[in-house]
Amino acid sequence: MKIEQIETFVVGNPPPYYGGRYFIFVRLVTDTGIEGFGEVYTATFSPQVVELMIKDVFERHFLDADPFHIEKLWRRVYGSGYTLRPDISLISVLSGLETACWDIKGKALDKPAYELLGGKVHDRLRSYTYIYPAEGEDESVYSDPDLAAERALHYIDQGFTALKFDPAGVYSVYDGRQPSQTELERSELFVKTLRKAVGKRADLLFGTHGQFTASGAIRMARRLESSDPLWFEEPTPPENVLEMARVARQTTIPIATGERLTTKYEFARVLEAQAASILQMALGRVGGLLEGKKIAAMAETYYALIAPHLYCGPIEGAANAQLATCTPNFLILESIERWEGFHARILTTPMRWEDGYVIPSTAPGIGADLNIEVAKANPYTGKALHLEMTQDPVLP
Repeated sequence: MKIEQIETFVVGNPPPYYGGRYFIFVRLVTDTGIEGFGEVYTATFSPQVVELMIKDVFERHFLDADPFHIEKLWRRVYGSGYTLRPDISLISVLSGLETACWDIKGKALDKPAYELLGGKVHDRLRSYTYIYPAEGEDESVYSDPDLAAERALHYIDQGFTALKFDPAGVYSVYDGRQPSQTELERSELFVKTLRKAVGKRADLLFGTHGQFTASGAIRMARRLESSDPLWFEEPTPPENVLEMARVARQTTIPIATGERLTTKYEFARVLEAQAASILQMALGRVGGLLEGKKIAAMAETYYALIAPHLYCGPIEGAANAQLATCTPNFLILESIERWEGFHARILTTPMRWEDGYVIPSTAPGIGADLNIEVAKANPYTGKALHLEMTQDPVLP
């Protein structure tokens, strides 16, 4: 079997844009007619540039290659152009292509990818969602603790047992910084209000985006500890894991990190420094399914857990579910609410979500085929990046 064709889809995500402005999907086709789908999570360049990157990597390494030879393909791309080091844009492209190979491999063998990566461990996968505004409402839910508590109860009624929110404020290209008194007080009130509303019915996941210095994050953590969040996400920027480890040593809240990291090598540094006990790899960026499995195995030796991150489309979501299903140290899976709306329409068969859990697909491959008709009907033609930070310093 050989890979002989590729097609790339840059799909605009309609309002309310949950998961980002656009999604980048790839479709590989073999000489036997089997097709595999993957998702590329690259936010550093415009998607039109990423399309050219995908084409280049495909033509250099994947064209006429055997899709079963994933280790060989991975190493050739990783070393492309004399790199052999984590390169987030290159590895993001590799991630989408690698996932598509697993999709092909599973379809060729008539098995879900998780059965080829160790076999099913979990029959259902606990999931969480961000607290998003109700339909027709503005974004006040992100800063108003009472409105957030009302929405939290709505999600609990749907079956969710964990909810994420990030009230600490904007994040900037100049971070980390010290949190202001306003940010500290707002965050503390937010968590206390949510805890009072949900009681013991749900875990609270406190999200940040690397906004703070280690000392600033420690100050923030001490404001939150009495409400017992399940995690404090990415409290410091991702470059210096020793500083994040300072935070981990001085709070009782578990530290979670990983959405901006790529490959086993960056996650190894997190584990060695004991900077986090919950790893949030994004499979459209980290290096693909096999790389995610290797990271999970490393984490297992440190008694660390995995909680795959998701802020893009449902092909990565399906890959996350494949990894979670076969991973003993899986904790929880990020969902975009209940995988409804556009996240359902862009797939031929939507993700299955029931009472707070994603149910692993029994279909071969990654269990999610792109709806080509919907993808082509929703092209992204904008110039903005998938996700952007504030360009100026944040003032107290």
